[in-house]
Amino acid sequence: MSDIEKWEVEDPTFWESEGKKVANRNLWISIPSLLCGFAVWLYWGIITVQMLNIGFPFAKAELFTLMSIAGLTGATLRIPSSFFIRLAGGRNTIVFTTAVLIIPAVGTGIALQDVNTPLWVFQILALLSGLGGGNFASSMSNISFFYPKKKQGLALGLNAGLGNFGVTTMQILVPLAMTFGLFGGEPMTLVTTSGTLIGKIPAGSETWIHNAGYVWLLFLVPLMVIGWWGMNNLKASHVTPDLPGPVTSFSIITGMLLIGLITSTVGLWLMLPEAVNGSGWGIPKELVLACVVGATVMLLKFLPGKIGKNLEHQYKIFNNPHTWVMSIIYTMTFGSFIGFAAAFPLAIKVIFGYQHIMVNGVMTHDVINDQGPSALMYAWMGAFIGALIRPLGGWIADRLGGAKVTQVCAVVMTGSALGVAYYMKAAYASATPQDYFVEFLVLFLILFAATGIGNGSTFRTISIVFNKEQAGPVLGWTSAIAAYGAFYIPKVLGEQISATTPEVALFGFATFYAICIGVNWWFYLRKGAEFHNP
Repeated sequence: MSDIEKWEVEDPTFWESEGKKVANRNLWISIPSLLCGFAVWLYWGIITVQMLNIGFPFAKAELFTLMSIAGLTGATLRIPSSFFIRLAGGRNTIVFTTAVLIIPAVGTGIALQDVNTPLWVFQILALLSGLGGGNFASSMSNISFFYPKKKQGLALGLNAGLGNFGVTTMQILVPLAMTFGLFGGEPMTLVTTSGTLIGKIPAGSETWIHNAGYVWLLFLVPLMVIGWWGMNNLKASHVTPDLPGPVTSFSIITGMLLIGLITSTVGLWLMLPEAVNGSGWGIPKELVLACVVGATVMLLKFLPGKIGKNLEHQYKIFNNPHTWVMSIIYTMTFGSFIGFAAAFPLAIKVIFGYQHIMVNGVMTHDVINDQGPSALMYAWMGAFIGALIRPLGGWIADRLGGAKVTQVCAVVMTGSALGVAYYMKAAYASATPQDYFVEFLVLFLILFAATGIGNGSTFRTISIVFNKEQAGPVLGWTSAIAAYGAFYIPKVLGEQISATTPEVALFGFATFYAICIGVNWWFYLRKGAEFHNP
């Protein structure tokens, strides 16, 4: 019963009699599975803040690299994940990719129990956390096959938007879970103020930081069982016509994930400084990212047997110029959402949690600011708004057109990014940075809201521009490229904070958004465009 051979959702009779019930069941199992994927992928944004609060012996720049490592790996793993559904089936893919998240969750819990755990251990765990980021591509590709085109905007918006709530859920749940001994173990002592959604936690309090990893076992194990018994593989010709057995499916997925992990590891080594276990060669990150993407795509193509041939068929999406256009536009929206969600907590801590004062004629940024806001009190707000509003973006786009909604979002993102840059610069040169926090927070939340609406409208555009065979792989591919924002934004922000010019990062992002306004207008809003306001 888990394998369905006839699947014709564009037929209204089939949809109402059979399709809707099956599609909705798969959607509502997919959503919490994806939620946990996002949580495990991005929990380093919260864990690193608490590591600073406890006094783990790492520099701020080293902690930013943990988020960058998870970000790059998660994005790269979306490339093979884009093609899992065609090769291994929906149920097989979602169950297996949910189950493997247990590995980084348990490993993180173990490593955090010792303040002397070396940096390279955390780097490996951050690499494995990227498995959760890769899940988005296969999840969205899977759900796109279950719904007719006129229903895809809302369905994909719900799956992505509520799945994105994994970031918010994590940013609320992890700080709370660290306040008591849920899984036993010895607590650590805060050396600086921490906090939760409820309020500040004073220095000297006990914290169970290892719960940040273990708590996800409460969700991953049940979801693995529910997915196995409740989800379906679609054996229709346009989905998975040559469905292998579960063991073979799991082997295919494992092999393809290993390719992504290997290319990510090599890319990170080439890019990172020697002080954080990299090569120290100083190769530009943009060049390395291009090489990682290209190597991953090529290595997948050379896989033996039907896998390589099947991928070669699916790679036809790269001959469509709209694949590349939508990759740029979705990087603007989702890349910004996921990148800022990863960097937001530590950025609050570093910019507003310390006083920026002159000492012997030199500006310093290491004096703790007792009046500063707790990053863990506010970190959840941006991702919460962006995820909550994403289904609304899909719903509005279904009625007004996706490109028009995306254009408004791009304008708002440009303006709010410039505003954030202004207040970020002011705060990082002040002995009382908290004076600028409210304006910084409000503008950042507006920026998050615009990314959320734009995420929904962009996916609606993809579902209209591409046919039913290409839409799924394109959704996966564009989400893979956009997910590099989870690497790029924390990396750039960390570099600019180290250079004492954090506002430069936001000026750069605003420039990119302005370019996207032109790209979106040229391809989808100007008179004579091949697809007008899709």
